[in-house]
Amino acid sequence: MIDTNALLTRLSQAFNQRDWPGTRMLANQLLPDMPQHPLLRYISGVAEMELQNMPMALTHLHIATDLEPRRPDFAVQFAKALVLVKMMHEAREAANRAMAVVAVADAATLDTLGVVYTQTHAHAEAAEAFRRAVALKPDHAPYRFNLATALVAVGELDAAEMELETCIRIEPRWWKAHLTLAQLHMQTADSNHIARMEALLTGHDDDLEAQTYLHMALAKEREDCADYPAAFTHYMQGKAAAGKGRGYRIEHDEALFAAITAAFPVPQAAVPGCPSNEPIFVIGMPRSGTTLVERIISSHPDVHSAGELMNFGVALKRASGSRTPLLLDADTIGRARELDWAAVGADYLASTRPATGQTPRFIDKLPHNFLYAGWIARALPNAKIICLRRDPLDTCLSNFRQLFAPQSPYYAYSFDLDDTGRYYALFDCLISHWQRAFPGRILEVRYEDLVESQEAGSRQLLDFCGLPWHDDCLRFEQNAAPVNTASAVQVRGPVYRSALQRWRKYEPQLGRLRDVLSRQGIELPV
Repeated sequence: MIDTNALLTRLSQAFNQRDWPGTRMLANQLLPDMPQHPLLRYISGVAEMELQNMPMALTHLHIATDLEPRRPDFAVQFAKALVLVKMMHEAREAANRAMAVVAVADAATLDTLGVVYTQTHAHAEAAEAFRRAVALKPDHAPYRFNLATALVAVGELDAAEMELETCIRIEPRWWKAHLTLAQLHMQTADSNHIARMEALLTGHDDDLEAQTYLHMALAKEREDCADYPAAFTHYMQGKAAAGKGRGYRIEHDEALFAAITAAFPVPQAAVPGCPSNEPIFVIGMPRSGTTLVERIISSHPDVHSAGELMNFGVALKRASGSRTPLLLDADTIGRARELDWAAVGADYLASTRPATGQTPRFIDKLPHNFLYAGWIARALPNAKIICLRRDPLDTCLSNFRQLFAPQSPYYAYSFDLDDTGRYYALFDCLISHWQRAFPGRILEVRYEDLVESQEAGSRQLLDFCGLPWHDDCLRFEQNAAPVNTASAVQVRGPVYRSALQRWRKYEPQLGRLRDVLSRQGIELPV
């Protein structure tokens, strides 16, 4: 006979000790006799989530929230699980339910709730959740940092700066805060954080996180102060620390690009897809001007910016039936040859709700959707696709200067400048293939042309999208919509020319990059 009370005691101990296999084992012994026990379902769901068994995690957490709808911790963990499987619409709804019932004094749940809102592109809601967490625990550095990042996304830069300085005062070793602070404003010789960060570097030679964020922050501030040799050295050191142990090999991406290309022989026959013309996809290499284009078009009253969505890749993966861990790989590509393309397009559209659908059009600005352009063209034949092009040297340098989200599947090439050059060549070749396979579907826009002739470029963009002219598109810096990309600070101001031919400031350091690009047949400026 099972001693239920003894098992529950052992279960509680295992859960509190984060012994997830033990928690799962004990919970599975109890569940047959206690299937309607909400806390048991919750504990089971968290354990399965920690063990990356997401179907069972979702099942248990869903039942827990149905049984106890007023438990915010249940709803938050359910929302977190939904985010992990990219069910963003459902995750935001679960987060909203949690926000409505979260306890006044529950800072940890509020912080998790803010992270969920951030992942679902609800940045104003994220900022509110983080504000409440900070109010409850004002001396907790992580809460201050999370609030700062949300404030950057909604354009409250001065308030973000105050939170970052407070975060660093509380915990100088919250390394990410130093880089975010460096990126908030243009630093000067008289006003910078260089001395503070150089002092912090001492004694942290073996701390990869410290080396990554401090060197990248020092690079940004040295660059602002026009010390380009020192800045480049810091970029090299920061990226080397960030890429250590990742084991990236360019051959993996070469094989992926080859498989994508082979799946779309030229010419492509037309196939029936979802007829909606709502989506406008803005694609291109990261740091090539995609955010600028997104802000220009989304300043139109008929257009909503949905942010950088991974939804199309998730819809394709789901439709393909592939169960491999990577979102896009040879297995997924092979299984996606014969699909119901109208259903794929409709699934993608449904996954963007309720954020979309309130305006006639919306923008999906995930740069790496250039990998999916062929499938997008099939599934959404009336969607518009705009591809940004930028000087190859500036593009590669800008990718190397940026520390992208470490959990993203898309940026592994960016930790090494040579790999970045090779990856750019793969991108260049794939875009040329898409143009041959789907002539007329993709508008290529040069970032430099848009900067030099903003109105002409803006009119070209709106005309391609079938949108009437609106003067607000020339005043995109007044667009109040949140931005959660590497360009979040820059797009709060008008078009600037200082990024044009930035590579010339680093010309002595870019000899190897030029050689890599030239060997791949990329035409370079003199």
